[in-house]
Amino acid sequence: MYSSKDHVNILTALLLGHGVRHAVVCPGSRNSPVVHNLAVCPELTCYPVTDERSAGFYALGICQALGEPVVVCVTSGSALLNVAPAVAEACYQHLPLVVVSADRPAQWIDQLDGQTLPQPGALGGLVRKAVNLVEPHDDEERWYCNRLVNEALLAARRGGGGPVHINVPIGEPLFDYTVERLPRERVIHGLPTEPTVVNRDMLARFEHARRPMIVVGQLRRGAFPQSLGGRLHALGYVVLQERLSIAGRTAAGLDETMALIDGDDRYLPDFILYVGDTLVSKQARRFLRRARGAECWTVCPDGEIHDVLMNLTGVIAAEPRNVLQQLGTASMTTFRDLWAAVQLRAARYRAVFEPDYSQMLAVKRLEELTERDAPGSETHYANSMAVRLGCIFSWHYIHCNRGVNGIEGSLSTAAGYSLATDKHVYCVIGDLSFFYDQNALWNRNLRGNLRILLLNNGCGGIFYQLDGLDRSPACDRYVAASHRTTAEGICRENGIAYYCADNTASLNRLLEVLTVARSDRPILLEVQTDGREDARIYQNYIQNIKIWKETGNP
Repeated sequence: MYSSKDHVNILTALLLGHGVRHAVVCPGSRNSPVVHNLAVCPELTCYPVTDERSAGFYALGICQALGEPVVVCVTSGSALLNVAPAVAEACYQHLPLVVVSADRPAQWIDQLDGQTLPQPGALGGLVRKAVNLVEPHDDEERWYCNRLVNEALLAARRGGGGPVHINVPIGEPLFDYTVERLPRERVIHGLPTEPTVVNRDMLARFEHARRPMIVVGQLRRGAFPQSLGGRLHALGYVVLQERLSIAGRTAAGLDETMALIDGDDRYLPDFILYVGDTLVSKQARRFLRRARGAECWTVCPDGEIHDVLMNLTGVIAAEPRNVLQQLGTASMTTFRDLWAAVQLRAARYRAVFEPDYSQMLAVKRLEELTERDAPGSETHYANSMAVRLGCIFSWHYIHCNRGVNGIEGSLSTAAGYSLATDKHVYCVIGDLSFFYDQNALWNRNLRGNLRILLLNNGCGGIFYQLDGLDRSPACDRYVAASHRTTAEGICRENGIAYYCADNTASLNRLLEVLTVARSDRPILLEVQTDGREDARIYQNYIQNIKIWKETGNP
């Protein structure tokens, strides 16, 4: 039996009609008619998550895994505001996150009634579409609800995808479940566009440029196949990218490459095709911004202007691969050969570098073991130092919430992803990010395929990489947020298998447990290191590459 609320039933029927099959639901009374409907639908799988901020990222992780719209359903009041960080991330990752919020009737907003605030439009420009349903009393109002929900769900998939918000005011009674079946609702379909045929003159200018370069930012898994990267290299193009866009061994580390180039203008392009979203490497972005005379075009499905290199010529609204597959042979290959030599040196340096006991060593060993024992696994890196280490040592595509680079939600995203796959899902995460998102483990849905490598050096290690900050008396306590917290109690309270390493021998032994052991519940390995020593080893890695360039000895 379904809710007696017509607009809730219209919403439920259209979610099914548009292919939604997964929903993360949060507790509450005002949203209980929606939660009830989602829970009793045999076509839908529901995941209960109490913390709304964590729930938003759980839904985001399922979106990443499936590439499909996923609902996160919250009750009225501040609950909606708690999903804003996940919505922001979904906005910049182009993920079809569908926020369904219950609301009080309009006449009670701002009247000092419980759990009320102005919810329509509360997520602002972060969503592709925001609609506010009415409680229908006649056929015209039912048609209006149908139209609004169709508009929102179509917008979630349009232009590469993005988050939408459906606000549902619900008056009492809330708990009447007397409708036998959902209504048959009109589903408005959106037809996919044909692959874009780019202006031939622009492609010809790129093909005949003296120093053409393709820069690939973060993309969804599979959006830039390895075979496409190989083809572009064979055609004579320089391709700069990180593990956030491609698997395989073709992507050289950008920070290492930039250190070897050391500002040499010979490596600056005169024509850039920029596809995808963010680059982690600040050094690469700074270097490419010096190419002020270059023609620069970005390729993105939504056609939005992103002028990150400060020299944008134009925008192509298309899927990146549909544009890149139209390229012919480059007329000049000497620029490609120049870059290929320095990228090869960077890759060799990375391969032979052996760090002392540190976070770097932990990530290097994890990547070696997963390549050997779990080549079909998925790996999520949290922001700050974790993702930078992932860009150095990973041999595969990596997931990371780089849309807005927030500290929150990385663990919840990986946990949500683990619910939508039977593969091992690794989450490599720093201490501040982990403790901030610890409610991701307060969850009955979790299974043993989630494996967590917690890099705990007692502070925000990224802050020790910032020139001059270490001279501030506020650095340790107030900026880097130094602490002495461990994850042991959190794991014990939530039934997570816990292990701790504090030296090279225990690290090597326990990483085998993390990657190989069978478990019905998640496994967490906490690697305890010293923050300043971690900073020293990382800085030496980047600085010593110039010495190695000359001597061949890292």
